[in-house]
Amino acid sequence: METKHVSSLRRFNRYFTRRIGALDDHYLGQNRPLAEARMLFEIGEAGKDGVSLRELRTRLGLDAGYLSRMVKSLEGQGLVRVGVHAEDSRVRVAELTPAGRVEVAEQNRRSDALAEGLLRGLSAEQREQLTGALRAAQRLLRLAAIRVEVVDGDSADARACLDAYAADIDARFPEGYDPATLVPPHEVSGDAGVLLVAYEEGRPVACGALRTLEPGVGEIKHVWVRPEARRLGLARRLLEGLERQAAERGFDVVRLDTHAALAEAQAMYRACGYTEIPRYNDDVYASHFFEKRLAR
Repeated sequence: METKHVSSLRRFNRYFTRRIGALDDHYLGQNRPLAEARMLFEIGEAGKDGVSLRELRTRLGLDAGYLSRMVKSLEGQGLVRVGVHAEDSRVRVAELTPAGRVEVAEQNRRSDALAEGLLRGLSAEQREQLTGALRAAQRLLRLAAIRVEVVDGDSADARACLDAYAADIDARFPEGYDPATLVPPHEVSGDAGVLLVAYEEGRPVACGALRTLEPGVGEIKHVWVRPEARRLGLARRLLEGLERQAAERGFDVVRLDTHAALAEAQAMYRACGYTEIPRYNDDVYASHFFEKRLAR
């Protein structure tokens, strides 16, 4: 990690938080700090059904005690109402009161006015340049915040990702897809292989697996990303993680296959240094086969 990159990000953070008034106890001129304003916004975004306190804590990255105190404060001000989930009485849900909705509407109006004030000093071309840079920054920061972990092949998160993968490609393959052909848990656990799951704000959003094909050769399977987390570069990150795992396990080569309908996957594999080879397995869904030699 280069010092200049760390310094640049910190410098931007300091400038941006000051410029938008994040340090002001009366954010946007309203009678509350940014933390409370942001919580009201997040509750409002959830709509009339509200949002669970557990989800709020995960989304905002807050300590449970701090979140509880803030919710009680907003409840005491008549802006938030807390109840139980309609289908699970163990889950507490927060929703805005009519007064809370009025305050969030005013918060949005003032936020729009602040953004318009900042953009007004730029030309149309500069506005396009800035908004493009902000989209790129958000995409990269999302990717940076996602953590990739090794999980047991039979864990709940692993099976949830693989089930979602199977449902996704079943809809994409003209012939459908039989989930019985998914790699079994014992082949991607322990010494036999590995299964990676990517988490965004505590929720599994992607996966990829590696299993032993033969001595010195590993096979990469089921590299998949949820639709809402695509176009971040996460699939490549998973692929690189699986290659590192393969090298650490002493594999000299990794192979993989893919379906004719997955043109974007074929392009990614070629861009990542994979070479197309003859068929090496009897996978009925595969039409393209790839191999990559690994540097130890």
